[in-house]
Amino acid sequence: MRGASRRGSVGHQKVFGIGFHKTGTSTLKSAVSTLGYTFAPRFRVEGEVIEAELVERAIQIADTVDAVQDNPWPFLYRELDGAFAGSKFILTVRDTDEWWVSLLGHFGGKSTDMRTWIYGVGDPEGHEDLYKKRYEAHNAAVMEYFADRPDDLLVFAITEGEGWERLCPFLGEPTPDIPFPHRRPHTNDGLGQRLGRRLRGLFATR
Repeated sequence: MRGASRRGSVGHQKVFGIGFHKTGTSTLKSAVSTLGYTFAPRFRVEGEVIEAELVERAIQIADTVDAVQDNPWPFLYRELDGAFAGSKFILTVRDTDEWWVSLLGHFGGKSTDMRTWIYGVGDPEGHEDLYKKRYEAHNAAVMEYFADRPDDLLVFAITEGEGWERLCPFLGEPTPDIPFPHRRPHTNDGLGQRLGRRLRGLFATR
């Protein structure tokens, strides 16, 4: 049973970024912050994860802000949905191979408790298939979960240039008269656009 609707500090609906790291999560935070939403501080997962304690802590944090993004939030979308009815969820996506290259370049050679919890192995080096399968499985699970609620989920290909024209109508916000704050240049090979269109097409037909 989903909880009562609870709004953030300035009257916004809650916005939960549930895309994997390296899919434009920093840009999402910049954009949504520009619209006036407050974000949760960095949320670390260290040591052995006790799921019940993690969920309790996450809900307590989410109750004090308008929006969240990046780990561990993507893996708590069911619990957040149950606790905060009427919320908006944003699944940032990019082509799997592009995502892997970005992730490996940023995190390769280093292991963290957070990534161990997410993937089972903390260091991505040498574990390409494992990481890719986990990434794709998450996106598929989110799409399945929101299959009958298209107004609650935005599939957002930020790294391929999508911006205000998709974000603002989804949130019901006016479009700012400033450029969308892309943190990194988007590529031009169309892989992300095709991914976004394919996922949105699947979503629309469910």
